[in-house]
Amino acid sequence: MAATYEHALPEDDRHAGEIQAGLLPAWKVRDLPAPPPYNLRNVLAVVGPGTILLGVSIGSGEWLLGPAVATTYGPTLLWIVTVSVALQLALNMGMLRYTVLTGEPIWTGYMRTKPGPVFWGWIYTVMGALQIALPGWAATSATATAALFLGRMPATGDTGTVLIFGYMTFALVLLMLAVGRKIERTLEIIETVMVVTIFSYLLFVDIFLVSGESWGKVIPGFFAFGAMPAGVDWLTLGAFAAYAGAGGCINGFLTNWYRDKGFGMGSTIGFISGAVGGVKVSLKPTGNIPEPNEKNLATLKAWYKYIRWDQYLIWGCGAMVGMALTVVLTVQFVPFGTKLSGLAIAAYQAEGMARMAGAIFWPLTLLISAWLLFKTQLGNSEGYVRMITDIAWTGSSRVRGWSGGDVRRIYYAILVVFALWGAVALQMSSPFLLIVLGANMAGLLFVFMGAHTVVVNRMLPKAFRVPVWHEALLMLTTLFFLFFVVMIFLNRFFGVTFG
Repeated sequence: MAATYEHALPEDDRHAGEIQAGLLPAWKVRDLPAPPPYNLRNVLAVVGPGTILLGVSIGSGEWLLGPAVATTYGPTLLWIVTVSVALQLALNMGMLRYTVLTGEPIWTGYMRTKPGPVFWGWIYTVMGALQIALPGWAATSATATAALFLGRMPATGDTGTVLIFGYMTFALVLLMLAVGRKIERTLEIIETVMVVTIFSYLLFVDIFLVSGESWGKVIPGFFAFGAMPAGVDWLTLGAFAAYAGAGGCINGFLTNWYRDKGFGMGSTIGFISGAVGGVKVSLKPTGNIPEPNEKNLATLKAWYKYIRWDQYLIWGCGAMVGMALTVVLTVQFVPFGTKLSGLAIAAYQAEGMARMAGAIFWPLTLLISAWLLFKTQLGNSEGYVRMITDIAWTGSSRVRGWSGGDVRRIYYAILVVFALWGAVALQMSSPFLLIVLGANMAGLLFVFMGAHTVVVNRMLPKAFRVPVWHEALLMLTTLFFLFFVVMIFLNRFFGVTFG
């Protein structure tokens, strides 16, 4: 990034009143803090959470599930990516409006609704665990690293080696997230470096080594709306739809990162600082709300200029391009019909490239694969731990009291437990199955989050709500992913297939 955008908590926290909203303490009323003047330098300084989300996105969906679907059914199913990313953008923008206006992550908004904070806190914590706490990204990253170490694809007898690298992955996650004044900023820097490196490598390979014929097969697939081959595996297809972009609670993490970055009212709430290099920051459990007047509406529009850069250009376009780059690579170098699964799932592209383009691409592609999947595990680990921390911090005065008002104690306690659990869970099942199961839980989360965001939107003052057409897109998000949930149920229990 060309510049650094930091926010300072205002010393003057006076407010003109309160607005009661749902089943948590009332919002304090105060003016919406203005963004920096809109110019390219400030755009580069202010945006960032979209890069984190892109770094997390270009992992299981783009590197694993997209190629797996393409080698099994062909690129015609890529239209699902187009629809999924468009609907996820609508969901992201709906959730972010709430966070910019209140300073609260979307989970706090959900907890304000009936039947109350305890119910929704546990619902999203458990569903998030079923999605994120199956460490498929660490396992697949470890298989790529093990392949690099062994000089060949890992086999069943190499499980011990893969596990060692998996344990090292979680240790590195702990180390990286312990450093820095603000954890969101640390993650932003790491993910930006990784995204730039990975995209540069993929662009080089796809421009110079991939044929026009392979590009001609892949690009039309993004617009083949409705194409559906007979006999598809709905479990894999549901996973592909959910992770074609970010996926489930990962999209919700975005609101936590926007709060800590200081977007809108987030600059009045606080942030989670690092254990090394950070200082104790007072993080407020609930947020504020601006009065719906012309000044604050103009300020909201000014913030949206930055948000559109972050979401539409960086994340939305980046997710689409990332899927295209990885799938076309697979179409070129991995034979159609290859079953991408098992311990070696992260090494198929490297093996194919080494065989057809030269041995040098074996270590290079494995390094990219390991790095790509590691950054996904890093972002998901941080996001889920942050989500639980914010839910507990908002929902329990006992938790705030136990921590002595220092949210870092909660964050790092949960992070250590998560890493220890992840190290144990590495031995549960095949890496690809862990990702598929987690991705389908992400699809179920989308069913909840689309409709729930509509409810939360209607708690806002009328002048601040998203328009009716946007609410319709949020409900369409729910229906789109509900379709895959229903088809998986019918297929698994009643043998229903397509065609």
